[in-house]
Amino acid sequence: MQLAPAQLAAHTARGLRALYTVHGDEPLLVQEALDTLRATARAQGYAERSVFTVSGAHFDWSSVLAAGNALSLFAERRIVEVHIPSGKPGKEGSEALQALAAACAEASDTLTLIVLPRLDKATRTSAWFAALEQHGVTLQIDPIERAALPAWIAQRLAARGLRVEPGEAGQRTLQFFADRVEGNLLAAHQEVEKLALLHPATPESPVALSFEQVEAAVLNVARYDVFKLSEAVLGGHCARVQRMLDGLQAEGEAAVLVHFTLAEDIRALKRVKDALDAGRPLPVALREQRIWGARERLFERVLPQLKSATLAQLLLDAHTVDGIVKGLSAPDWPTDPWQALHRLAQRLTRLCAPRRAVAS
Repeated sequence: MQLAPAQLAAHTARGLRALYTVHGDEPLLVQEALDTLRATARAQGYAERSVFTVSGAHFDWSSVLAAGNALSLFAERRIVEVHIPSGKPGKEGSEALQALAAACAEASDTLTLIVLPRLDKATRTSAWFAALEQHGVTLQIDPIERAALPAWIAQRLAARGLRVEPGEAGQRTLQFFADRVEGNLLAAHQEVEKLALLHPATPESPVALSFEQVEAAVLNVARYDVFKLSEAVLGGHCARVQRMLDGLQAEGEAAVLVHFTLAEDIRALKRVKDALDAGRPLPVALREQRIWGARERLFERVLPQLKSATLAQLLLDAHTVDGIVKGLSAPDWPTDPWQALHRLAQRLTRLCAPRRAVAS
């Protein structure tokens, strides 16, 4: 049984199942889901808790199976947690998890929690994960994407009796907040808690936060993923690209990796454009270049406004910047690798900006 994180509170109010599998790479949301399950279990008399962390190929799975079956001297009900940080239990672990899942179908005094990182498609179709899904409840914890972050922040503020000003002013405040905490959801949560302490509210007296109050309190704790840079560039978000490049440089990211991300997008755009010029349908050209998901939608939007000659020049620019990040110099280009990356990224970003934004 699959369950969305938003449904967890209502689900636990109706009672607990014997087996839950929580998987995802967002530590805050994973922790909150586990805390909800643990708190509900404690309220229902699950007083004992055993935690196992699977590390290495020689982990003793028999101890996990024994913990679920052992009689307790101190409590009738117990929680057994199994953390698998790698997401790969191995052959012995696969068999043990299938046996554990089958045993949970008949268990009434043990709550088993399996905690995993984000899983790829092959892992989600494995026999052991299918067994966990068949005999229990699975929660897939997805990250909060940048576009959804302002609404997530507003929801968290509302839970503390806080809100922003109505209309455009409030949206500006939420966008500013999101810019400061992008890629760092735990810090976003901490900033919301800080605002709740600075501006205490009650259900009877909610507090409306001004932009100035948020600006004064919220630290710049954004963390950027180099692979999210592609999304910002193809989306035509010049200011966000600037922030991301500055943040990646400050965090010590390798300039060569940032260049690879930009160059790969340019190469992919050029290959798809060449295929379109040769008469290939767009869906076929995208599939042949292994472009899908969110990236596919971005390519579909920007390709009609890009010319082949422009992409050819961008390829030459990418080749020039490749030399700069490796210590070479080029006429009319900055010698600093990050300045060169900024120039290349902003050239592509402006070309990918929506037509309305370009016209303005």
